[in-house]
Amino acid sequence: MTQRTAFITGGTGGIGSAIVRYLAGQGHRVSTNFRNAEKADLWHAAMKKEGIDVCMVPGDVCDAAACAAMIRGVEEKCGPVDILINNAGITRDTTFHKMDYEQWTAVINTNLNACFNVTRPVIEGMRQRKWGRIVQISSINGKKGQYGQANYAAAKAGMHGFTISLAQENARFGITVNTVSPGYVGTDMVMAVPEDVREKIIAQIPMGRLGRPEEIAHAVAFFTGDQSSWITGANLAINGGHHMG
Repeated sequence: MTQRTAFITGGTGGIGSAIVRYLAGQGHRVSTNFRNAEKADLWHAAMKKEGIDVCMVPGDVCDAAACAAMIRGVEEKCGPVDILINNAGITRDTTFHKMDYEQWTAVINTNLNACFNVTRPVIEGMRQRKWGRIVQISSINGKKGQYGQANYAAAKAGMHGFTISLAQENARFGITVNTVSPGYVGTDMVMAVPEDVREKIIAQIPMGRLGRPEEIAHAVAFFTGDQSSWITGANLAINGGHHMG
């Protein structure tokens, strides 16, 4: 397998960390961004103990100028970005009639506008090199909606709209663009949900369990290989059968 440079936004989170590990295990140079230097240093040290040397660059995915600088930093340290995983995401849950403007814009900016901010600085290089892999990490709730998540569902649905448009524009340049839509995964964020609520969620999943971060990472890695060069504009649901169709 050819070694390539992969950049994963939100790489220090649960699913992000699993993607970092998986792509590093395939021999790629892996990189991610951070905002909190203290937390990032601890995460980076833990990764080094696992034998994974991650290229760390500061950057807020909500800030277009910061993202341009962030990508320049990665390219100076690791080389041109060949694989981009738009994974950064947050929630600000509340029913829409109670939702304020900050709750709406924070989620749209981090989950959706970030796709523009981070992808724009890498797409021209991919087109020039005639090779690239871009994967959006969307959500089951971008497909089925969710009570109290109008902001999150709108952003996650928008991510796949971004995917299919970008896929059409860049297919002839050897660039594939796809979406992975996880269901409920056993990350810290999901495990922080009250146990009774979590059990009700699990009861709705035909496979009877939460997903594992490494299962999502496997799906992401599938899209990044040379063997997947004829798959573009796809949205892969990985949710234990929780939502089909």
